[in-house]
Amino acid sequence: MRSWTLGDELVLRLLDEDDAAPLYALIDANRAHLRQWLPWVDNEQSVETARAFLRSAQRQYADNRGGQYGIWERDQLAGVVGQHPIDWANRAGSVGYWLGAAYQGRGLMTRACRALVTHMFRDLGLHRVEIRAAPGNHRSRAIPERLGFRQEGLLRDGEWLYDHYVDLVVYGMLAHEWQD
Repeated sequence: MRSWTLGDELVLRLLDEDDAAPLYALIDANRAHLRQWLPWVDNEQSVETARAFLRSAQRQYADNRGGQYGIWERDQLAGVVGQHPIDWANRAGSVGYWLGAAYQGRGLMTRACRALVTHMFRDLGLHRVEIRAAPGNHRSRAIPERLGFRQEGLLRDGEWLYDHYVDLVVYGMLAHEWQD
């Protein structure tokens, strides 16, 4: 699926190279906010690095390994929700996401994740979807909790974040448990 209308002038749309400038602008304006939890922020230093990410995301989509979707509110990019490469052998996928600071606290990410997870189960036929977040990232952890994901465990030192490791809380949902 390439796009969904989520109501209230909110659209979830597959990102492409034409989105490089607004993507970079949103990252650059939210650099300190995003850097607390996301290990890739320092690598995004120009519109061209954003364009390279988007080319990679387009290849991922073309190879049927998932997509990266912009969350657009009134034609303004608010954030991104995407699938990490799908594991077709196990019919499993995972979701990652981020929002600009000005867009938080209004349910945009919950709505976007609900639409993407529904697509993963209903349209792609996946059996399992996973979301991971650092223990202290309460806003990010609230998304899978609101959506009914089960907290399954903790990956100790699961991700390198610039100069230290952080643990990751693992949330999982199985297709037969999902209620959209």
